[in-house]
Amino acid sequence: MNFPYSSDGYTRSSKGSLSFTEHAYFDWFDESTFDPALKDVDNIYLVGPVAVMEPFTIMLPFLDKAVKSGVRRIVLLSSASVSEDGPVFGKVHRELRRMVTEWAVLRPSYFMQNFTERQHGATIKSDGIIVTATGTGRVGFVDADDIAEVGVRALIDEQPHNTDHIITGPQSLTYAEAGEMIGSAAGLTIRHVHTDTEQLAAGFIQAGMPEDYAFFLAGWDQAINEDGTEDLVTTLWSA
Repeated sequence: MNFPYSSDGYTRSSKGSLSFTEHAYFDWFDESTFDPALKDVDNIYLVGPVAVMEPFTIMLPFLDKAVKSGVRRIVLLSSASVSEDGPVFGKVHRELRRMVTEWAVLRPSYFMQNFTERQHGATIKSDGIIVTATGTGRVGFVDADDIAEVGVRALIDEQPHNTDHIITGPQSLTYAEAGEMIGSAAGLTIRHVHTDTEQLAAGFIQAGMPEDYAFFLAGWDQAINEDGTEDLVTTLWSA
């Protein structure tokens, strides 16, 4: 999935190797955190609230404050599966073009890191399986480092991009093929197990995801299987 389920708090820097940098706690649901996060900021990389079907209403107060405080460029993380006319971050995508003169939307395919983290990483380690509802559908899995490279360019390039970038890996693969490749490299047998969307959604719900968002994500798998929505390969954007 492209919007990992996690808490609603964010910071302007991570702990560990970046702990020496200036940082401010930020929470979409706490407007008292907006001003500290916007202090002396003119460009923003925007990651919306996760597992929310209508994030725009939550994000609008912050976006309004950001524009009024002098933010001139915003780069939004969205998904290859979500166009500006689509659900979830589609409305945010559309409104960015109205609210700021400098903008970009990153639309990556599914993260390669899903195989080492979160649900796929867990089932690979525990049972040697990857469970999806994608069948033989193909996905252009992309490394998060490549997404970051495009994001940095979108933030710092002198010329604003003012477009959306679909970002994928070098080839599209079925989950079975991806499992074989990972297994070969790791010396493991990794199988893809196809399930139906109802069972997949039930698993998401059991993990704590809201029901509407769980069925939305499961529907993405179905669309990959039936419509080939993620069977995309694009070259990494470069100047």
